[in-house]
Amino acid sequence: MALTGSEVGAARGETGGAGGRVRTDPIRPLAVTMIVVSVLWRAQIASRGYLAADDYVLVTQSSESALTPGFLLTLYNNHFMPGGRLLTWLVTDAFGLTYWPYVLLMAAGQAVLSVAFYRLLRDLLRPSRLLLVPLGMFLFSPLTLEATSWWAVGANMLPMQLSMVLAVGAQLRYVRTRRKRHLLSLALAVLLGLLFFEKALLVVPLVFLFTVCFLTDGGPVRSVLTTLRRWWPSWLVLTALVGAFAAVYLQRAESSVRRPESVGEVLSFFTQLFGSTLVPGLLGGPWGWLGAGDGSPVVAPPDLGRWISWAVFAALIVLTVKRDRRATRAWVLLGGYLIIATTLLAATRLGSVFSGVAGGVPRYVSDAVVVAAICVGVALVGVARPTPTDGEPTGGEASPPAGAPAPSADAEPAAAPSAAEPDVPRSEPSPAAPRSGVAAYSSRAGVIHAEAPDDPYHGPAAEPRTEPDPEFDPEPAAEAPATARPSAEREPDVPASSAAGGRERRPSTPVPPDWLGPVPERYREVVTAGLALLLVAAMFGTVWTTSRYGDEWAKKYGRSYLDTARIELASAPPGTVFFDTPLPSEVLSNLSWPYNYQSRFFAAAGSRPEFVEDTENASILDGLGRVQVAIIQGSNVVPGPQEGCGYLVQAGQTVRIPLDKPRHHWDWVVRIGYLSSADGTAVLRFGQGSHTFPVKRGLNQRFFEITGGDGAVELTVTGGPDLTLCTNEISVGDVVPKPE
Repeated sequence: MALTGSEVGAARGETGGAGGRVRTDPIRPLAVTMIVVSVLWRAQIASRGYLAADDYVLVTQSSESALTPGFLLTLYNNHFMPGGRLLTWLVTDAFGLTYWPYVLLMAAGQAVLSVAFYRLLRDLLRPSRLLLVPLGMFLFSPLTLEATSWWAVGANMLPMQLSMVLAVGAQLRYVRTRRKRHLLSLALAVLLGLLFFEKALLVVPLVFLFTVCFLTDGGPVRSVLTTLRRWWPSWLVLTALVGAFAAVYLQRAESSVRRPESVGEVLSFFTQLFGSTLVPGLLGGPWGWLGAGDGSPVVAPPDLGRWISWAVFAALIVLTVKRDRRATRAWVLLGGYLIIATTLLAATRLGSVFSGVAGGVPRYVSDAVVVAAICVGVALVGVARPTPTDGEPTGGEASPPAGAPAPSADAEPAAAPSAAEPDVPRSEPSPAAPRSGVAAYSSRAGVIHAEAPDDPYHGPAAEPRTEPDPEFDPEPAAEAPATARPSAEREPDVPASSAAGGRERRPSTPVPPDWLGPVPERYREVVTAGLALLLVAAMFGTVWTTSRYGDEWAKKYGRSYLDTARIELASAPPGTVFFDTPLPSEVLSNLSWPYNYQSRFFAAAGSRPEFVEDTENASILDGLGRVQVAIIQGSNVVPGPQEGCGYLVQAGQTVRIPLDKPRHHWDWVVRIGYLSSADGTAVLRFGQGSHTFPVKRGLNQRFFEITGGDGAVELTVTGGPDLTLCTNEISVGDVVPKPE
């Protein structure tokens, strides 16, 4: 694909004109605007919701624990996340059960990740306005909405995505420069991800596939062997890091890993994951969501939308490969990563009651959005391949003085232009001076990259390139002497200035962009219009999908329950006490036991109910968070034989009282209503369990907890010889609100 001078100048913001004015870069302000809009929009969506599910467990664990290495290294549902635990502990210690600090943390993480991804695209891709396509795909993909709104997901996924971007960028710079400090950056990038999510181990195969597909020549076997041989320090560092992490993780991991129950379950998972979640999500879908309680919704795309998205995605692959066969490597990289990632998911996430909807959970493929955006960018634009003078300004940069030796492959180049660097005036070489290394982008068979002036793929009779390439052949047999570059007639359409007059040189015949590849000239306007319409449709689809996600995320039962409970507890009369009972399942599922109990839920909430095990009058928070009078729902005693008394128990006697239905062995609450002639003490036995409570003269009641199970209870009273107790009200079961 040929680059026009306006494209290169627009992408790099180079100096032009007789006055030496610096051209503005139209890509950078657009990219910055996209990043700002994305961060603010997603922060607004996140702020509409609240904490959910696993968030409450992480907050409770933080409130109950000191900040120790043992706490940080404790796995959560087999997830290794000391970084996430540290941030949660700090927020809980400072703010308690509050959501807004997590919104700020996720917004900050998204901003850092977005800037890092944009810089990676500028370093990796050839100069082109099409760079905004993969950037927009990454910034606004609905598949990453969970990571920017749900803290339990964002604490894992945002650092992992940042690790992927930084690691790929570090490997790219190491391959180009051979500087060992980039190996350190590579190791630190992977370590960053592993401190927040063990799934960041996938960064290692990603870096390897990235190197094989984009930074080497030849067929598959040759590319793999070349990658292993030339860049072995990278694999040595990553292997050592992974080995150390595995030693720590395996010592703490639980052995109860779920496995798929059948082949059909796996096939259904893959069909749902790719057909309904990944491909529609990459193109602005799924356009519809299915609510999942307080957690984030799962995808529910319409059938027509699924088929259209697959057709568009297939057309994109065919078009890019036909335009440039080297784009095949981008799709190979994406496919290879997806195979590894989804196989790992199928092996660890199936075999449970949620297997039927596991393929519709976007967070399972949110890391793939990073890879997909990179691969789409490479397929559309191509990889920028620097010369031995890597890091020098491209397109009209100053060349070495005449007679200067060619730069070494191990020499550290100057920093490449990036989004964070200012545009500065650059001098142009004299047309008569040797132009060693002046072409900042070159092309070789089997590698995706930009063209040089003598690109063998562009030009009617270009000879194959035979000189050694210091970037991909860092150990040539002998250093090739600097040779004269091709004449000005064969130089790329890049603005340049003469050393003497500083006037910009323009080619006599502009080279039209050929990104439509094999499309006949007479159809190009129609195809361009169609592609523009598809892009606009994808943008509107993304807006619609994101807005609908925000509506679903705003529905938070736990927030309403907590707000109501705080108000009710603040206005409750003194002496209001509660039994420690489970939360409503809409707030926290029973699968989170024992953290689904109210005593643990309210541990960091500020207004904490007073919980007891024995009391005369009990209250309960109903499903809406309101304080209500408590009763027992379960088994009741069979009416007693004594008229006006029920069961008569005298001092020193034990009476067995049958229940209308037996209770299995469990933790229960008992209520006994009785009439006593004097003060004393009573003991109630229920199977293996028993409880002693005081008896007061007159008509009274008592609530207490007991662990046991049987079809009857036994009651014994002790006290004065004239003590007698009548009861016909004994209930064993669960505490529930009294019906209104």
